[in-house]
Amino acid sequence: MSEDRSSNDPSDKSWIEKIAHAFSSEPKTREDLFELLAVAKQNEVIDDDAISIVEGAMHISDMQAREIMVPRPQMVVLKADQPLSELLPIIIDTGHSRYPVIGDTLDNVLGILLSKDLLPLLWKFENSADIDIRDILRPATLVPESKRLNVLLRDFREKRHHMAVVIDEYGGAAGLITIEDILEQIVGEIEDEYDEDDDLPIRKIADNDFVVQALTPIEDFNDYFSARFSDEEFDTIGGLLLKAFGHLPSRNEITRLEDYEFKVVNADSRQIHLLRMRKLEES
Repeated sequence: MSEDRSSNDPSDKSWIEKIAHAFSSEPKTREDLFELLAVAKQNEVIDDDAISIVEGAMHISDMQAREIMVPRPQMVVLKADQPLSELLPIIIDTGHSRYPVIGDTLDNVLGILLSKDLLPLLWKFENSADIDIRDILRPATLVPESKRLNVLLRDFREKRHHMAVVIDEYGGAAGLITIEDILEQIVGEIEDEYDEDDDLPIRKIADNDFVVQALTPIEDFNDYFSARFSDEEFDTIGGLLLKAFGHLPSRNEITRLEDYEFKVVNADSRQIHLLRMRKLEES
């Protein structure tokens, strides 16, 4: 009798029986499904990465574009009326494959520029002044802030788009979202050959030629270059430069701080984002 009771004890069921039982009654809630996955993981049928992917794929249906978008102040955009000689340094320094192109304001998105679309024109025209990027813009995809990520991911796949401009309730640009942003919610951080450099606040381009994030702490800048900038009034290099300029600078404006020359690579109507820097030769 004791053997019969033991064989019928639910705690003695194999993981296969547990899974079979779960599927026989069909999971009716997410909790049921997660419990099923937990059993599979416990018995080494699937690993932590697989569970994370399944959970991520389920969670994006509860998330909206506003939750993961690149916010408006951090968007890197190109102005349609800028000469190519000014646009190329931005493209080279930031290293993105796609850029929103705007008209007079950030709310006037004309289209998306693919960096690769520039290459044939650079080869074709000897004079860059003959190139008008408006001629090669792709249509911009506009989505509301409330767009569900699972729906947006399906739209990206079906329409073969990789980027969308997120629009607020007033029709203005609220931010930017890419297919990679959504996939990272499912599989985790996706790193490519450029990510390591992009995460660095200071990046060496060549001898005495550096790209510096404006939010680089002054203390870190001083440590890197053996400089002696004071951090009593400002915390970041961008703050120091705002004081040096005396106004919010535009792209390509240049100023000098002690023995260093800074050129604004990317800025918007609120703050400086990216700088090009070189150390001046001692006279």
